[in-house]
Amino acid sequence: FIKKYKAPGYMTPCLIKKILAVPSINARFKNISNDANVVSKRINKELQIGEKRDLKFIEVVNAGFYRNRGAYIVGAIKVNGKTGPIALALLNRQDGVQVDSVILRESTLSHVFSSTLANLHVTEKRYHELVKYLSRLMPTRPLGEHYSTIGYNHVGKLVVMDQITSGLKSKKEFLDHAPGPQGSVVLGFTSPSTDFVLKIIRDHPTSQYKWGKFEGKENVLSKYRSMHKKNRSGSMLDNIIYSNIWLPCKMFKESFLTEILREANMSVSVTGDDVFFSHLIVQRKLIPLPLFLKNCTPEEAEKVVIRLGQCIRNNAATNVFNKDLDGRNYGVSPLRFVYLFDYDAVEVLTDVKVRTNTHLEDGEEEIPDWYFEDGTIFLPEEIEAHLRLPNKGLRRLFREAHGELLSVKYWTKMQGLINEGYVPRVRTYPRTTQLSLKNDEANLSLTPKY
Repeated sequence: FIKKYKAPGYMTPCLIKKILAVPSINARFKNISNDANVVSKRINKELQIGEKRDLKFIEVVNAGFYRNRGAYIVGAIKVNGKTGPIALALLNRQDGVQVDSVILRESTLSHVFSSTLANLHVTEKRYHELVKYLSRLMPTRPLGEHYSTIGYNHVGKLVVMDQITSGLKSKKEFLDHAPGPQGSVVLGFTSPSTDFVLKIIRDHPTSQYKWGKFEGKENVLSKYRSMHKKNRSGSMLDNIIYSNIWLPCKMFKESFLTEILREANMSVSVTGDDVFFSHLIVQRKLIPLPLFLKNCTPEEAEKVVIRLGQCIRNNAATNVFNKDLDGRNYGVSPLRFVYLFDYDAVEVLTDVKVRTNTHLEDGEEEIPDWYFEDGTIFLPEEIEAHLRLPNKGLRRLFREAHGELLSVKYWTKMQGLINEGYVPRVRTYPRTTQLSLKNDEANLSLTPKY
């Protein structure tokens, strides 16, 4: 299960070559000797390995972790008596496999394993042991997410629900409204100590609903299911959907239970001491963007606004368009990344009709041609108003960093690339971890499928 290697006090190219052989990749390396030299030097430098800080051992999972065009070798490294994570990111380029990145921080490795990305495929059948090991490397991630991100979604569902129910018992808390504005279609609830938000779909949307005829619960559920199956580009939360599940009434605040029985009567009912849900959506808890911007420092606000634009770009590159660009549909993680988490207004980008009113003069009352078109109409120049950024400085920053998102040209170009068969390449680690920037790729760029 684990391969362990003793080290002569420091990392060597010979040791790196042994590690690179672990997953038995059936593809040639471009230059494995050069990779081994560069990787060993990077590790010795980053961890300050030397006479006063010696390398005792390195261990790696005896398997490859595969996703998209890449693979990871994952393990632990002990330096100067302290053990930390290590991962080598491999990319299969046209001229052969190369080590692209050396990851030595828990926070970076956690992002690689994030549920905002497609699941990893792992060549290791002892998944319980593997999850325990990954939990030691990344202790801040919920146990259930470790199962899901290596493809064992059913086990992950059981563990996540156990974490929620046992946590409520131990903390003596109740499920009640999630922080932030309530959705017009989906009702979210949680407790202060729970890592997750639970959601149900209302029987009928509230008066704030703005998309015409409501297509019903099944249509919304299908959108959430599709996001689970997609390459989530590091910018969309995964979601777990439970069907026909019973939970004790005592888990809920009494007034809230009364509310959900009223708002989702076709999906929720009470029998005896238990509540029945025909469906229940569970996602990792985030701070809603407006709530975060209300309470954060100016520096944090600027970082988050820039990452909001990157989130929108990433989703577009995976053919996902959120027609409800209201900032309340986005959330901020503890590491200050921004994610889309509300999917009832998600559409396929290539099906969207991108139009504009910028050619009209102020005061013109002419009805635009697009007004009579069917389908989803999108006016890019309205993005800024929909996002509801709270002050002029942040709105100006968004325009400076992501001004092209307000143009028809950007969106039609993205639609054209996707229709031509271009697919996104996702880099899931910081540029600072890469060995070379000569072949550097953006956070998410479109590259030919063939």
